[in-house]
Amino acid sequence: MVENITEISNLTDVLKLKDVAAYHEHSVVSREIIRKPAGTMTVFAFDQGEGLSEHTAPFDAVVFLLEGEAEITIDKKPYSVKEGEMIIMPANKPHALKAMTKYKMLLVMIK
Repeated sequence: MVENITEISNLTDVLKLKDVAAYHEHSVVSREIIRKPAGTMTVFAFDQGEGLSEHTAPFDAVVFLLEGEAEITIDKKPYSVKEGEMIIMPANKPHALKAMTKYKMLLVMIK
């Protein structure tokens, strides 16, 4: 589920990123904050055990964990990423995400 944040907030408002997307049982929820020709910013909320299967993207992506813990696999190598940490997923490298605990993240895609 993807929703545009401009529907619920004025772009000039101060946002608390952890509150932008809410957890839902057995789900991954996403809310897009901004979409521009140069890239996007999206907040995700993953319930424990949920994830995104291996895929690639044509752009570099930065994942910053807002809370919780995730296992992020990049090019078959798993990384444990915790609240307050970030990782870069390079363009065209296969990657997957799995929630070790409930977690929220900010995804920044750079075109």
